[in-house]
Amino acid sequence: MSGGDRGGFVPPTYPFDLLVPLAELAAGHPGGLVDLSVGTPVDPPPPAVLAALAGSGAERGYPSGVGSPQLLGACRAYLERRFGVTVGPRGVAACIGTKELVAGVPHWLRLRDPSRSVVLYPEISYPTYAMGALLAGARPVAVPVRPDGSLDLSAIAEEDAAAALCLWTNSPSNPTGALDDLGAVAAWGRARAVPVLSDECYTEATWQGPPRTILEHGSDGVVAVHSISKRSNAAGLRCGFYAGDEELVHYLSELRRHAGFMVPGPIQAAAAVALRDDGHVVAQRDRYLRRLRRFADVLALVGIDAPLPAGGFYLWVPVAEVPAVLRPALDGLPASMPGADGALGPAWAVTAALAAAGGVLVSPGDFYGPGGAGHVRVAMVAPDDRLEVVADRLAALPGSLPAATAAGRRR
Repeated sequence: MSGGDRGGFVPPTYPFDLLVPLAELAAGHPGGLVDLSVGTPVDPPPPAVLAALAGSGAERGYPSGVGSPQLLGACRAYLERRFGVTVGPRGVAACIGTKELVAGVPHWLRLRDPSRSVVLYPEISYPTYAMGALLAGARPVAVPVRPDGSLDLSAIAEEDAAAALCLWTNSPSNPTGALDDLGAVAAWGRARAVPVLSDECYTEATWQGPPRTILEHGSDGVVAVHSISKRSNAAGLRCGFYAGDEELVHYLSELRRHAGFMVPGPIQAAAAVALRDDGHVVAQRDRYLRRLRRFADVLALVGIDAPLPAGGFYLWVPVAEVPAVLRPALDGLPASMPGADGALGPAWAVTAALAAAGGVLVSPGDFYGPGGAGHVRVAMVAPDDRLEVVADRLAALPGSLPAATAAGRRR
């Protein structure tokens, strides 16, 4: 008997599993699939990080649940060096990658204050914010975003604010790349005694102005969440940290110690090395910005205008219809192929057309909430030579624009 038969929780289909038929279609191209759907880094992490992973000697004993002195020291040094902020002695702790923290926090905050049951999160966002609320038996409430992508805090109903376990912000945003007004978000939370959780895993990929953290506006009532996954191309190591309000960080770290949420010792050693080095981050920023600019030009070949983001390494591309150049690619596809018959909307149709015509897989925007349905997300996580494979395929389509004309459209 399934959980659904008993009336219990039934996990929804994992969004990216829905793309499997399109991935198989794209893989049929000579040269194979170019996967730009999932934001998984492909560039190498620093050699010193791998050396620390292999030679720490930390595999023999149980690791610190909060984080080793070396790792926590590296976290503090990073925050001071990069943002000019200092956290208290109990104001930082390690987590097993940030996704598990995002998913688990609503449950732990409900244990702390059972009278509250609402999780506030951006209406166009990483789906784990809403999923974490559901897993905790809480009510996810999407906060509208303004045209510039910042949270429209005035749209939060007072009854939802009064019942809120937390408010999530994500800046730069996944998927939109927008930058939030972190000072305004922190002030809103403090005025209502609502903890603000600031997901800052893309902060090093900030293109408009310097990288920023909510902790620049004080630590009272706020927690910043950081990861080495994107910053250091180390998503497979599963290590991040959270820092800010000492009482809240200490509460979460003590609870997590009891539950055995421990980053493995060798990974803590490697993460400490990664966080103490900025040179590899600068090099990776340059790669991502180059790829964003280049692939915006590639999409322009087939009449898709992709604005450059304010941050992050995704192109968040508005699509009202399938461009004429790509429409023939949908002819002959079985109606069962996602997006082929247009019933799922233009974002899915463009996703299917790009898979069929260019052998490239992107994400339809409704993966990130109903408000994203008119967009596709394109992750700049393939090596440059693979992006050029897509460029060559799209440039060869009848009716595609000359490269110089396409580049001029973006400029």
